[in-house]
Amino acid sequence: MRILNSEVLQSAGINEAELAAVERRERAELERRTSRYRSDRPPVALSGRIAIAVDDGVATGSTARAARRVAQANGAGCVVMAVLVASRSSVSLLADICDEVVCLEAPEPFYAVGGGYQDFSPTSDDEVVALLQRKAPGPRHGSRH
Repeated sequence: MRILNSEVLQSAGINEAELAAVERRERAELERRTSRYRSDRPPVALSGRIAIAVDDGVATGSTARAARRVAQANGAGCVVMAVLVASRSSVSLLADICDEVVCLEAPEPFYAVGGGYQDFSPTSDDEVVALLQRKAPGPRHGSRH
């Protein structure tokens, strides 16, 4: 699914060739991460389910709005946005378009998402894979069948 923010594209003066180059690069990265993170597990069907979109923080709401659109396009019956820190205006915007918003901090004034963290360094692919493998569905060590 392709989601564009026409306001951002227009204000940045991005032309079609530049957009196509960025899209190719980002699609390749998305496919790489999907393959690495999902491994051999199939995608989870969202049809009629509650989708919880989690974001480390929301400044403008663009990414969160895109996540909501993708979840709904894939049939989610309800979309909950969960975020650690966000601007108050973004929380209001998300409350208008999501079924529920859970936000732990909405400081005023809001300067940046990173302000809500002691350590805002990126999570490595290895860390993500390890966490997903720990929580992957299927038989668990010590579980009964």
